[in-house]
Amino acid sequence: MTDLVRRLRQAPAVGHPPTFADAEVSYLVHDTPIGRMLLACRASGALVASVFAPSVQAEDRVLDRLAATVSPRVLRLPASVDPIRRRLDDYLAGRSHGLGVEVDWALASPWQHSVLATLSERVPYGARASYGQLAAWVGRPRGARAVGAALGANPLCVVVPCHRVVGARGALTGYAGGLAAKERLLELEAPRA
Repeated sequence: MTDLVRRLRQAPAVGHPPTFADAEVSYLVHDTPIGRMLLACRASGALVASVFAPSVQAEDRVLDRLAATVSPRVLRLPASVDPIRRRLDDYLAGRSHGLGVEVDWALASPWQHSVLATLSERVPYGARASYGQLAAWVGRPRGARAVGAALGANPLCVVVPCHRVVGARGALTGYAGGLAAKERLLELEAPRA
């Protein structure tokens, strides 16, 4: 029996709504220059999701995944997530070169975590890598497609910079936020003459 069901069964008589503890996961949906994003963090402040959510249905899928994987106590509490939103805004406006937030890998599989952590360590702001390079760095030199699949399901978009991964000849390839968003992020990070 879930915590919610248990509390509803123990609720006082009709007219007195049940009370709930604070959210374990707080979220907000934010319209950014690169698309509509859902940002979610734990009560500790660690970012657990930074994903593109172009529709209410996409938002619901992320919320369902957070509830199933992290905690069923997921609440829309913009004030709790606002510091991360401000950092994202600064980054997208070119006022900073990183978001400097603690991340929580709860939504990443062990394989994704390996790929995304390696990406974060090896490909700094302004740099790019190919899927093949990243595959070699994680010990699977023939695993470029598997790396692409891991990046395609990145639960921490922009913060963990999967937009910096390009095709072998530098071509822009798939991105959760769309190729226009990927191009804009790469232009933002491009070294200036």
